[in-house]
Amino acid sequence: MKATKQIVATGIAAGIVGLALGLALGGSDSGRAPAAVAEQAETWTCSMHPQIRQPGSGQCPICGMDLIPVTAPEVGDSLGPRQLRLSPAAQQLASIQTAPVERRFAPVATRMVGKIAVDETQVRSITAWVAGRIDRLYVDYTGVRVKEGDHIAYLYSPELLTAQEELIQALRARERLGASGTSVGQTVLVAAAREKLRLLGLKEEQIERVERERRASDHLTIYAPTGGVVIEKHLSEGAYVQTGTPIYTIADLSRLWLELRAYESDLSWIHYGQAVEFSTEAHPGEVFSGQISFVDPVLDERTRTVRVRVNVANERGRLKPGMLVWAVAQAEVGAAGRAMSFALMGKWISPMHPEIVRDAPGTCDICGMALVRAEELGYGTGDEAGRETPLVVPASAPLLTGKRAVVYVALGEGLYEGREVVLGPRAGDYYLIREGLREGEEVVVNGAFKIDSALQIRAQPSAMYPAGGAPAHGHDRGDTSAPEHRHGGQ
Repeated sequence: MKATKQIVATGIAAGIVGLALGLALGGSDSGRAPAAVAEQAETWTCSMHPQIRQPGSGQCPICGMDLIPVTAPEVGDSLGPRQLRLSPAAQQLASIQTAPVERRFAPVATRMVGKIAVDETQVRSITAWVAGRIDRLYVDYTGVRVKEGDHIAYLYSPELLTAQEELIQALRARERLGASGTSVGQTVLVAAAREKLRLLGLKEEQIERVERERRASDHLTIYAPTGGVVIEKHLSEGAYVQTGTPIYTIADLSRLWLELRAYESDLSWIHYGQAVEFSTEAHPGEVFSGQISFVDPVLDERTRTVRVRVNVANERGRLKPGMLVWAVAQAEVGAAGRAMSFALMGKWISPMHPEIVRDAPGTCDICGMALVRAEELGYGTGDEAGRETPLVVPASAPLLTGKRAVVYVALGEGLYEGREVVLGPRAGDYYLIREGLREGEEVVVNGAFKIDSALQIRAQPSAMYPAGGAPAHGHDRGDTSAPEHRHGGQ
């Protein structure tokens, strides 16, 4: 599609500027009157069909356009087959602009959209540790913020009452047998009864109260094992529960996930641990940041995108799950055509938690996994060749035909030369150059189509017709019949 658009653009450019440049080219010819140029012209051609060559003026036998004269170069100005000299007036008419070929790490900005989500690693489920009936829910709606140790529910449980009685009886038996010296077995029973109550959800101070008061309670207060926000309330007061039945779901919202979608074509610029900046509608003009912690190994065939997850700090609570965001991931592309992360090269990173970065081998402070070298996670290639600064040109310099890429090089004094180059990947506003150019050369970044059109008119090699003259097919048989015959009557 891109090659087709450029072919069409080349044809339009040839039609628009071909006549003007044809009169302006050739150094001193630009100052002559058109009639004088026409008188000296020995060959006439069509600006849309440069393969047409006639000894006199007239109309194109293919499209019917008026033929224009092909001016000869000045005597003594020997040009190569791919070269073209433009007078200052012709350069101004063609709006020629140039830029140097340079070595630099090409910046790439990958734009993505997504939304804020709850960090799944910060979600806790509060369940019933013993079967019973919920007589009281202290947290009776979602959205309540609780702290670790807050009481959240009051549960009636006959099983809990039985377990407490077992502890009381074990204590009394140990006291009765203590004087005879045979209380060792009862001590074991007391320890087992205490452990059973602990597993049923009683805290140490509750167990000590039972031992001290020797009175069993048929109710159990459930405390929050962690702080956070209640994002789901599963039951209501009066509901009966079994061991393991969920009562609440609590999430710590001080850390969130940013779930983004990256297009298939952008995957080369997305890497684990990469910094991402994003903004939201709720806070216009404010930029937040995070770090890529996961890139989905499976592509969504329906949308042709990949899920990208970013860890985001949210200590102030300004970000809310469900918010729509616009994100940008910045990268610099090296000579190997891969995104480079110079700040992390040589570092050791946790494969599960990218925020853990060390200068030496070790283990992750969060999950205990062994740290790995940054290069193993996609930061550059890990060798000197991959870190070499690439040779780049602005993206508007190459003319792409689908199979080839042609760049016009400014040689000085109005002389331009077409040169086929081997392109690397496109990185933002630049193309990486594999072969064909040297650092410091000036390339045409605006007006290259017009130079190419002028070469086509002169039947010289161009981006569209590398061999020069007539195209490889379509109008290469010398047929000068009427247009309706050539195009099947259309």
